[in-house]
Amino acid sequence: MSAFTSSPPPVSSEHDANSRKRLWLNNVLGYATRIGGMSVLLAIALIFFYLLYIVFPLLSPVELNKIQQFSLPAPTRGDTLILDLEERALLAARFTRSGEVIYFDPQTGDIRQTQKLLWPDKAQLSTHYFLREKGIAVFGFDNGQALVVQNHYGFHYVDNQPVITPTLTYPLGKSLLNLVQEEALQLIHLHSNEEKTSLATFTKTGRLLLRTYTKNTHFLTDEVELTDSHFELNLESHASIQHMAIDGMQDYLYLADDAGRLYQYSLIDPDNIALLQTHQLDAGTRITQMHMLLGGISLMVGEDNGRISQWFPVRDETDNVMRLQAIRSFHAQSAAITEIIPEQRRKGFLARAADGSVGLYHATAHRVLKVSRLSFQPLHHLALSARADHVLLEDAQGLSLWQIHNPHPEISWSSLWRKVWYESHSQPEYLWQSSSASEDAEPKFSLTPLAVGTLKASFYALLFAVPLAVIGGIYTAHFMAPGLRRLVKPGIELMEALPTVILGFLAGLWMAPLVEKNLPGVFAVLLMVPLGVLLFAWIWHQLPHRLTARVLPEGWHVVLLLPVVALLVWSAFSLSEPLEQGLFAGNMRQWLNSIGVTFDQRNAIVVGVAMGFAIIPSIFSITEDAVMGVPKHLTLGSLALGATPWQTLLRVVILTASPGIFSAIMIGMGRAVGETMIVLMATGNTPIMNFNIFEGMRTLAANIAIEMPESEYNNTHYRVLFLAALVLFVFTFCVNTVTEIVRHRLRKNYSTL
Repeated sequence: MSAFTSSPPPVSSEHDANSRKRLWLNNVLGYATRIGGMSVLLAIALIFFYLLYIVFPLLSPVELNKIQQFSLPAPTRGDTLILDLEERALLAARFTRSGEVIYFDPQTGDIRQTQKLLWPDKAQLSTHYFLREKGIAVFGFDNGQALVVQNHYGFHYVDNQPVITPTLTYPLGKSLLNLVQEEALQLIHLHSNEEKTSLATFTKTGRLLLRTYTKNTHFLTDEVELTDSHFELNLESHASIQHMAIDGMQDYLYLADDAGRLYQYSLIDPDNIALLQTHQLDAGTRITQMHMLLGGISLMVGEDNGRISQWFPVRDETDNVMRLQAIRSFHAQSAAITEIIPEQRRKGFLARAADGSVGLYHATAHRVLKVSRLSFQPLHHLALSARADHVLLEDAQGLSLWQIHNPHPEISWSSLWRKVWYESHSQPEYLWQSSSASEDAEPKFSLTPLAVGTLKASFYALLFAVPLAVIGGIYTAHFMAPGLRRLVKPGIELMEALPTVILGFLAGLWMAPLVEKNLPGVFAVLLMVPLGVLLFAWIWHQLPHRLTARVLPEGWHVVLLLPVVALLVWSAFSLSEPLEQGLFAGNMRQWLNSIGVTFDQRNAIVVGVAMGFAIIPSIFSITEDAVMGVPKHLTLGSLALGATPWQTLLRVVILTASPGIFSAIMIGMGRAVGETMIVLMATGNTPIMNFNIFEGMRTLAANIAIEMPESEYNNTHYRVLFLAALVLFVFTFCVNTVTEIVRHRLRKNYSTL
């Protein structure tokens, strides 16, 4: 071996140990990074599946399960006139033709109690009606008399066991009502509230009589006195009346004849009862059943072809009169509708057809929930519990009790995302109104105005923030002096640490009144600041370079713009009052209202500015980092080839940094979509369907924050709020996915520059 041959230096044991330690640490950190990334993905997946788990019951189908079947209790005491079921399905009642009320256990059929009604001795029953939501039954006889009785179920516990105590009361007095002298009552209908009871009867000779009972309470003794009034309607031009109904406010009377015609009478002025209009159904169609829906606004009309239609009064703009109008229809049953039973707590109803089929519907959601044939025998009577979770059926074989699983009937695709024609509204609308002053109100769970509000708030926030943040980030990274950059960037990033609740507080209590007071000045700022900055830059450019170089070194010129912008903003606000006097007659807000533009103090302008300040730091910081990350050899090479700094910026720097800039904008959008506190405090929180810059909005995130603490656990409102969260989650996920795809394509396209 030659003496000049070199050999590798010996490796010390200490160096070998350090290498193994570094390798071990590298492996540990690599596994920890993978585990952390997988944990983040797992957490996101768990959030998604948890939201889906809460929302999924909204899609669950209706189930009908038979609990028990037994023979008719006390069949020798007469046929059933009315079948009633207590709300917990612990007791049922059977009103018989012999004038008895038989209370029995709906689980076994065992008789619990029997009560006798004040039945006339010599008269025969000719008609009857049952107002199920009030428990009021009215019976008409062939001698012109009527009996009104109300069925109550008292509930209490004895030795931790529920006990139901039924009672019968007579709200219009214990004596029989003499409605007409010795003339058979062919039809009878009643509606009652705390102040008044209206009773309509149609006699065998074609007379339509209306009697109203007004309750007067003595302010000293609390005694209740009834004052009754009599009215008779002229029906000479009508065919034979087959059905009648009175609305909940007792303002309208609806009649249906055997020719398929529907009549609406106004009872608002008792001294002038007028026929408002007549509707003719399809040729050959006959009305077989009519009943008012919960709340007494909607009229459900059943026909002999199995169709059920919903009608309610809509204001006619020509004469300002509420006229009956067909709203929606259901045609899921093929035989004549023989009975319609509305739910007592929701806008759903149950319909019985002549072929023995029973249908479950929800009016507002326009849903046919289920149609089943529960008996092969013709059904005689139905009873629906107040909770709408049990139904009692009577057929030729006896009685059967069924359990209904129908927790969320008011949710459908149309009720969530399409226009719905709600009661007392003149046209279909998108509405969110989860609570109301009345239990009879329709659920209004439209997510469309909330989604539009989310996009509206994000759009105006991005419209304000993106130009400032992106242009500011590019200028800071490409043109600003390093010394000034070290001051500006941390200052702007420090804005992100400011709590959004502070921004919302300032926006709602300080900025909103300021904008309202100086509205012309706000728009003057948008015009004067850009033009003023351009004018100042042009003047500065015209000055001798020797002079401008002495004033400020290169990269520090932006400092001169600070007093210029402040002066321009002050000037614009100073001109606000003269502009308002000269252009808008001294009141721009009133002028906007006169041209049909609604103005709210807390509006999209305030939200856009406040949310813009919240997302500017994120967009600015990422944009500045993206521009600073452009390789220096690209910019230096462009400049060396003779390109100007602006040409280098537009054709090299921005293109190379475009993936990062695009990511910055999308991250800012995600921040704006999920923002809660600013929207809560700086808007009117009204779910409005427009992009009017002078009105507020309600976003999905703000709606969840407002209403989640007030929602009842696991009810429909609770689950719809989780559905809103799921929509927000999916929207954000899709935006981030698209952002990542676009970013990778931009990086691939411009990575070869």
